[in-house]
Order: sequence, then C-alpha cells, then structure tokens
Amino acid sequence: MLIQEHVALAPLTTLKVGGPARYLVEVKTISAICEAVAFARIRDLPLFVLGGGSNLVVSDAGWPGLVLKVGIGGTEERLENGKVLFEVGAGEDWDKLVARVVAQNCAGIECLSGIPGSVGGTPVQNVGAYGQEVAETIRAILAFDLRDNQIRELCNEACGFSYRTSIFNTSERGRYIILRVTFALMPGGKARVHYADLKRYFSGWQGAPTLAETRDAVRKIRASKGMLLSPGDDDCRSAGSFFKNPVLSPEQYQELSVRAAAKRLQIPSYPALEMQRKVSAAWLVEHSGFSKGFGSGRVGISRKHALAIVNRGEATATDIVEFQQQIQQRVEDIWGIRLVPEPVFVGF
Repeated sequence: MLIQEHVALAPLTTLKVGGPARYLVEVKTISAICEAVAFARIRDLPLFVLGGGSNLVVSDAGWPGLVLKVGIGGTEERLENGKVLFEVGAGEDWDKLVARVVAQNCAGIECLSGIPGSVGGTPVQNVGAYGQEVAETIRAILAFDLRDNQIRELCNEACGFSYRTSIFNTSERGRYIILRVTFALMPGGKARVHYADLKRYFSGWQGAPTLAETRDAVRKIRASKGMLLSPGDDDCRSAGSFFKNPVLSPEQYQELSVRAAAKRLQIPSYPALEMQRKVSAAWLVEHSGFSKGFGSGRVGISRKHALAIVNRGEATATDIVEFQQQIQQRVEDIWGIRLVPEPVFVGF
C-alpha cells in the first residue's frame, strides 16, 4: 500500500478545482482498504472516499486527512431467475460497464450511457438520466462498514434509494465504503425510450431501437449538451448537472405556474412520485438570466447546457461556489424555488 503525501486533487476531478490531499492512497483490494482505514484511525485523520471525481467540488484548502481512491476492479456474471447478474468492482469505469452490458444485449442501464465516473459512485446519488436510474437494477451492494469494521451486503431496499439520494449521501453519509455492486439486468430486454430527448431522436425511426442504438443516441445527445467527456472540449470541465430538478408539491407547483403565467411562460414539468411534479432546473436557471454560455470570466455556464457550471481554465473552488450561490439566489428571488446542488462538496 503506497500512501502519497500532499497530492493535488484538482487533476483527479472533472471540474479541475481544489487543493491537495494531505495523504492519498489508491486501493485495489478489500484488505488494502482495511489497512488504509487503520492508517487513518491511528493518526486521527478524516477519511474521504474518491471515485471517478466526476460529481465533486473540492475546496481550495483541499482535504486535511486521507483520500481513499477505490480501484477495486473485476466483473463477474451469472444467470439467476431469468436475469443476468453483473457483480462489479467499485473501481470499474461506469461507461465501460454499460458498453459491456449492452454488447451482451442486456437491458436496464442503456440510458445511463456516457456518464463519467466509477461504478462505486453510482449508488451514492442514485445516478439517473433519460428515464432510468441505477436503483431500478441494483440487486445488492457489498460495503465496508466503518462503524464496526465489518464487510456487509446491503439489499436494494436497505439502500434507501430515492430521487438522487440514498442512505450513502443522507442518513448514513460517511459510514460505508462501497466495494462491489451487483446489477440484475434483463437479457434480450427492450430499450427504454420514454424520455422526450430520446423520443425526438428516434421520431420517424423504423422499428423499435435496439439497446446499442439507444446507447449511441444517449451518448450523442449527451455530447451535444457537453455532458460527455471529450478531450479539448472546455464545456466538459464541469461537475455535470450542478443542480437537482426540484420535486414540488401540488401547492408549490401551482405557485410556480402562477409566476410563470405572469411572464407568459409555461414551465416544463413531469410527474414525480405520487401527487408531485418534477420541474426542470435548467429551465429555471435559463429563465433567471443565466443562459448557455453565460459568463466571461473564470467561471460560467456551459455553452451547451444551462445546468453545467464550467471552469473556464483558471477558476478556483471559491469562484465555483460563489457562482453557484448567485444562481441559487436569483432563481429563488424570481421563482420562489431554492435549487439544491447535486455534486459532493469536500473540504468546505
């Protein structure tokens, strides 16, 4: 186990901001994780688990303790009750897993193509896109419980999945280190083409799109929005969608609709949970004065997607957070909605 000191964290994130870690170690086995945890405890160091760095804002001060980069790899497959189970190491690249699953004609995560990061990070925020979320296919999670130093298997229900949340980023934040994730996928299943962007893409299409065609469509749509990591594309220097789509009660939605009607606007929304509406955070941001390409300084809005805050090259974490707060305040003043950030904030 090689423990490095004073390691820059910015290059390990897609946003490319933040200070150094006091210590950093990359671990590829469960036993190495146990060693790293012991190292941190003996020295009374705070511990942070780093995945692919794609949904992360690291403070300019960095992290004063140990950063644990989980690199556990490997994928095992087996057939069980008509489903193909993929048991995947937390350090595996997420999009490579999606490509593998689609190539084997298994349905369930094809709409999650092109999302950066590692497999272990996907359950934390119940990653979702284009009408799918990982909670629909996760069968179980193997995790190291920092509370009592035990390896535990958590079933889907125990993870407390909801819209962009789980126990891993709410009630049990900081308790578990995810080691492996088991997905149950449908062999020969149909692609899910329910989301508006996908319906538009396939309008006039002859026959039902295959899983591979759907994956290709999702990646092209993401690329058009700057949400597919592409070398040389400045709009990719971001943490992805920076704000969650607000889920409103009927009363909140009615109030928002009245505000929109007063401006002769109609806010796009769709059903979410029972008796609730999910509204577009991107629409709220754009109609609060932050259009695509907004900003001429070190930080701004992506030219391709209003929800992506981008580092234009020399931004600091402070710049990012100040801009985030500016957007939140303006949206709240105009629309009465407080946007909730989606990334994980480290060292603040």
